[in-house]
Amino acid sequence: MTMQFGSATEFSNMCGVTLMNTPIGRVVAEVMGAKDGVELTEYPSMIRVDGVKLLNFDYDELTDALGEEFDGSIFEEISSTHYGRMVHLDDKTMLFASPEDAAEYIGFDLTVQ
Repeated sequence: MTMQFGSATEFSNMCGVTLMNTPIGRVVAEVMGAKDGVELTEYPSMIRVDGVKLLNFDYDELTDALGEEFDGSIFEEISSTHYGRMVHLDDKTMLFASPEDAAEYIGFDLTVQ
């Protein structure tokens, strides 16, 4: 991945989050990086996780990979910045590139009046 700075006016269909580069953050990044459409970029103190359309952090999947309980509070602890619409549920955290895709979770009304 090449680093690009600046702004673009077109829709990227991307969403992402930065995770702390800790033992837990590294395992979460490895699980996410194995998924289709997900790219990892490592820095000394953080790991950037970028995905096309949707990132789904499934807590059961992450609990299995870690060998210890993973939930929303741990996700909040290891994550910092994000882009996209973030939705927290009891069993997962999701990031959507498009608010339309997140509409059913965030109360976004798609009807034209």
